[in-house]
Amino acid sequence: MGTLRCDGCGEEFFLGHNLQSVDKRVAEKQAKWLERVLAEEHERDSKHSDRIELPE
Repeated sequence: MGTLRCDGCGEEFFLGHNLQSVDKRVAEKQAKWLERVLAEEHERDSKHSDRIELPE
């Protein structure tokens, strides 16, 4: 679907969907959710996970 860059450290995350179920609205919600998760990790001085399960 696309790539999201963490505002805190610049690390990039790929957001992927099954090609048969691509939904731009869902992808946008997931990107906003991931931005919050990444910001919270920086607030807690935690490292980002290699994989993060996105809500549907």
